[in-house]
Amino acid sequence: MSKASEIKNGNILRFNGDLVQVEEFIHRTPGNLRAFYQARMRNVKSGKLVEYRFRTDEEVEIARVETSDYQYLYEDGNDLVIMDNATYEQHNVPKFLFGNGVKFLKEGMNVIVAFESDEPIMAKVPASVELEVTYTEPAVKGDTSTNALKSATVETGAEIRVPLFINIGDKVKIDTTSGAYSERVKS
Repeated sequence: MSKASEIKNGNILRFNGDLVQVEEFIHRTPGNLRAFYQARMRNVKSGKLVEYRFRTDEEVEIARVETSDYQYLYEDGNDLVIMDNATYEQHNVPKFLFGNGVKFLKEGMNVIVAFESDEPIMAKVPASVELEVTYTEPAVKGDTSTNALKSATVETGAEIRVPLFINIGDKVKIDTTSGAYSERVKS
């Protein structure tokens, strides 16, 4: 057991029987009252937000979570099959743990997955990916208004908005958190 003062942003706690990840942790000292820690935490499994005030001397259980790099192999129903790069051991991880970035995953990409006693609890896709545009409408000559965007489909099947100068076969860099086009990749 640890004291509440040892908690840091990003820690995973066992809180009321559930695993929660600390998103924001602030020390408060309101006027002549006792100091406390204000925590905003997200339930790892359900994604629900929990707010709680910890006393400075309150005991908390910081979970020991193993995070490691894995290689994404293929999709299997509602799961993604990943492989440990060191031991070649394969695991099934539910798609929802990856969030919206799952639509940009291509077979062979590296992902980060956190396990707590052989159960996947958290998964992250790379911050940005480079994918090839498989379909987009050709730009109309003279249609070059400021920041004009058109729809494009990338090789994973995801649809994004790209500038007019992007053509079929171009590689583009995509921010996986927002799903937004970042830049054209020079080959």
